[in-house]
Amino acid sequence: MEARCDFLQWLQMDMSLNIFMSLDDPSDLIRASAVSPSWHHFVTANGLCKQLCLRLFPQLSSVSFVTEPSCGLKKSADVGSSNSVEWEALEMEHRAYAFLVRALTTFTPKDCIAEAISASSTDNFPEESIQNTLDPRDRVLRRASYWSSKGQSDPSVPETLIYKVTGNLCVITEISVQPFLAYFQPGFPIYSAQSVRFRMGHPRSPEDVESDPRNLPLQHPADDKFIWTYTSQEFPMTQENYLQKFQLPEPVICIGGFLQIELLGRVQRQEMDGLFYICVSYVEVMGQSLFPAFDVKNLEPSGKLLLKYNPEVQHCASPISSYRQPLATSANMLHDNLRGLELLLNMLHGNAPDHEHNDWDDDDDNDNDLDLVPM
Repeated sequence: MEARCDFLQWLQMDMSLNIFMSLDDPSDLIRASAVSPSWHHFVTANGLCKQLCLRLFPQLSSVSFVTEPSCGLKKSADVGSSNSVEWEALEMEHRAYAFLVRALTTFTPKDCIAEAISASSTDNFPEESIQNTLDPRDRVLRRASYWSSKGQSDPSVPETLIYKVTGNLCVITEISVQPFLAYFQPGFPIYSAQSVRFRMGHPRSPEDVESDPRNLPLQHPADDKFIWTYTSQEFPMTQENYLQKFQLPEPVICIGGFLQIELLGRVQRQEMDGLFYICVSYVEVMGQSLFPAFDVKNLEPSGKLLLKYNPEVQHCASPISSYRQPLATSANMLHDNLRGLELLLNMLHGNAPDHEHNDWDDDDDNDNDLDLVPM
């Protein structure tokens, strides 16, 4: 113990970076930043929490600014800067990305559709509106509940459905679509698509869409009002009446809060008019909103994104508080979670914990003490 030393003092910069960047668990990286003042400075100055976040979620590469309510707008500072203002920006980025990457990697998915925005076409509006796809029941008030496209003689004509998810920053893991079975038509036809594809993005003009998405007409195309920053692979659908789940290869951040479902190829012709239709009875999007702890804003006309981080809501019940396990219901669990949050906040500010009083050696308490958000 007398001969121990800090490897940062002996290794070259590149080698030290390689060692720290091999930590792919956010908790490990945060622990490392709390070992000593020099390790905290190294992790913070080199933006390692941000690098880990971008490595796991490359969609965030479009974020150029970070802000906290108490700090104002900050642009990413240069590594190695000794200027106090630039160091303050680095410290803020460290805190924001540490909480963000932890939140993005530890959550329990739930349905996160906020509202239906528009469909590329609707056969009979409002009876067959996209709004019907938000209700899992196939009948509402004794009427069939589904969305129907207009009929097409060409089965290759696609259709699109656009939804707003909860918050402008939402991590999505799975999308499910249930084709509609027309139980009132001869032969009980199922109007599915051949395949589906998913896009995520943000509005071209925040003033027109973000202020009130309901201004968009539900029965007309609205694709030209959005910029899609993510496009999934194409998933085959089966012509069966059940909720078909399409799991994304890895969780994807929906930056901007809008999701498009592309329905590709038609398989069912309607007997009465000989045209091909696509009908959907229910849509479900599984993921987790990061609002209100995190939000994003499109900075026009540059197109750069502003990441807003509000640490104050970490103390409040919020969507993020559902990560990993249900809200604490006992006084002891609440005390442990608040104590763990206090420990983490101290670590993010570079204050090493008192090793005589910490509980890291207790396996039962390890997870709770290092959660980034209160349960």
